[in-house]
Amino acid sequence: MTGRYATRFGFEFTPTPKPFMQLIGGYRAEGLLHGPIYHPEREADLIPYEDMGLPTGEITLARLLQGAGYHTVHLGKWHLGDSPQFRSYAHGFDESLSHLHGASMYLPTKHPGVVNAQQDYDPIDRFLWVSEPWVVRFKDGEPFQPPRYMTDYLTDEAVKVVAANKNRPFFMHLAYNSPHTPLQATRDDYDALSFIPDPTMRVYAAIIRSLDCNIGRVLQSLKDQGVDDNTLVIFTSDNGGAHYIGIDGLPKGASVQVPVSHFDIYATAAAAAAVALRRDRPIDGVNLLPFITGQATGRPHDTPYWRTDTYRVWREGEWKLQVTERPRQDWLYDLSQDPGEKTNLASREPERTAAMKARLLAFDKTQRKPLWPSLAETPIPLDKTLKAPQAADDAYVYCAN
Repeated sequence: MTGRYATRFGFEFTPTPKPFMQLIGGYRAEGLLHGPIYHPEREADLIPYEDMGLPTGEITLARLLQGAGYHTVHLGKWHLGDSPQFRSYAHGFDESLSHLHGASMYLPTKHPGVVNAQQDYDPIDRFLWVSEPWVVRFKDGEPFQPPRYMTDYLTDEAVKVVAANKNRPFFMHLAYNSPHTPLQATRDDYDALSFIPDPTMRVYAAIIRSLDCNIGRVLQSLKDQGVDDNTLVIFTSDNGGAHYIGIDGLPKGASVQVPVSHFDIYATAAAAAAVALRRDRPIDGVNLLPFITGQATGRPHDTPYWRTDTYRVWREGEWKLQVTERPRQDWLYDLSQDPGEKTNLASREPERTAAMKARLLAFDKTQRKPLWPSLAETPIPLDKTLKAPQAADDAYVYCAN
């Protein structure tokens, strides 16, 4: 949304209320060798949940395009602040149909047309099933329940947006919660995949099936309205291969030529719309259009960086360094030879590790302190799902919210 590292403006952690972080920090699943960590000493720096959100001084992509005459619409998930001053309509969206607090069910759990798969080992999943959020809100209106399966409903509204705006420039941010937990599929999609024996895998696959069909509906609507050749479409996931799903054996063999980032969408969309970027702040994203068309070669980013609390990552070419506090360790990988990050070369390459770490920490100092702290950290196994049995020699890192 901003084209910038979130650590430049303090939005380092997801807005979450204190009770939820206490739940995360105090929950230890059966068989978990390393328990979560709760930081009561950080409570003094905590701000009210209502004050957590994307700073209004940031110029979102919606606001940038809105200023250039684009009609801007947001549908679905919005996890950048739930108070009115932080909602999507306050950040440049003319229309906003949002989930509340960044989460939603797909259908009520007892709906006759839904098939549920609960993840008892995942505290976030347990929280969602108990609270069962299944409402949306248009701009600042009263929340209401959608009439059908959430992915279908958001697509219905997206198709309406395309039809209503076919004669003017528009930017639509369609933020499906699919395939995020909770795992809920329609009975029709579930029944269509009877060849999958594992019920959890089958529900997850059915969610993907629905998402695939609905993306097809959106693309078809662009064709039907005659704007498909004049519309930039970007499809991306938000969480990658989420270990908390507990599903192994997802498709392998995907090829990525050069590292890019979500924040490149900002500069790329602005370039496609012929809108100049702001010059009063660093923009970390890069316009990818020249790389797509072949006009530019090489790497859009020389040294990608990432941070969440005490976990930091730095990359130079094919060398990737990760620095963690829990466990206190440096992890160095040569991705040209080891894309799966199986062999830690930090002890074999001490000079390279030290030099990269120095540059990482120097850049890290240019970032800003978080606007609020993360009260909890949870252990993440590096090579297993959350559901898989753990062994004493499994590699893991602690990751903050």
